[in-house]
Amino acid sequence: MPDNTTHAKRDDMPEGARRVRLSRVFDEDAELYDRARPGYPPELYDDLAELAGACPGSRVLEVGCGTGQATVPLAGRGCRITAVEVGPHMAAVARRNLAGAGAVEVVTADFESWPLPEEPFDAVVSATAFHWIDPSMRMAKAADALRPGGALAVVRNQHVMGGTEEFFVEVQRCYERFDPDTPPGLRPPAAADIDGSDHAEEVARSGRFGPTVFRRYEQDLTYTTSDYLELLRTYSGHRALPEAARNGLLECIAGLIDGRYGGRVTKRYLIELGVSTS
Repeated sequence: MPDNTTHAKRDDMPEGARRVRLSRVFDEDAELYDRARPGYPPELYDDLAELAGACPGSRVLEVGCGTGQATVPLAGRGCRITAVEVGPHMAAVARRNLAGAGAVEVVTADFESWPLPEEPFDAVVSATAFHWIDPSMRMAKAADALRPGGALAVVRNQHVMGGTEEFFVEVQRCYERFDPDTPPGLRPPAAADIDGSDHAEEVARSGRFGPTVFRRYEQDLTYTTSDYLELLRTYSGHRALPEAARNGLLECIAGLIDGRYGGRVTKRYLIELGVSTS
C-alpha cells in the first residue's frame, strides 16, 4: 500500500537503499500490520482466477505475502501456494493465519536470493509488495519461476479522492507541520488520474511477457480514530519518521478526526491488478 496518503504520485518505485530500508520496517510490528491492513475485494480473486489461472489446484508463488492478506483467500479457493516473505515476524503470523489451510508453505526469505524450485508455477502473485523487490531482477526472476504460458499478477494499491474528502484536505496541514519532506498543497488524486503505465512498460522492457491486462476496483473503508492511527502506524513512510515527529503527526491527525469528523473517517482505495502472461 502506498505509504504517503496525501501524495498524488505513486510510491511504487522506491530507490536503492531507501527501498531496502523501508521494506524491512513492516516486520517491526507484524501483529499490528495483520490487524490494521485491509484485505482485497472478492472481485480481485475472481479476476485472478480468470486472467492468471489462480484457481483450485493451481501452483501459485506469492511474492511478499505479508501476514497473509491475499494468501488466505487464495488458499480458500484451493490454490497450492508457496509464499515467500522476507520478514520473519510477518511470516510467523502468516503461518498462524494459514494453519489448517491446504497445500500452503510460507518461506522466510527475500525473493531476490531465494532459489527457485525445479517445478515451475502456474502463477506468480504479488499483492502490494512487488515494488519492494529489486527492480533489476524482479521481472526476470518472476518469469523464470513460471511455466510457459504462466502469468505474473501484480496488485497495487493507491489512496484516491473520495470518502471523507475534506478531511484529507485538512490533514495535509498535519503532514506539512511534522514531515519536512511533504510538499505543500498535495491532495489525493482522482482514481481516473492514476496511471498504471509504468508497470506495463516495465513488463514490456523485460521481453519476457506479453501485454499486460489491467482490472481496477474501488473500495471505501471507514475507520474510527484509533483504527485509522493503527493503519498509519503500519505505513513505512510514517514508521521511518523520527519518533517525536511521528507522535506529533499522529496526535495532530487524531485531534482533527475527533474534533471535526465525529471520530470516524472514510478512505477510498483504488486497487489495480495487472496480469501479464509469459
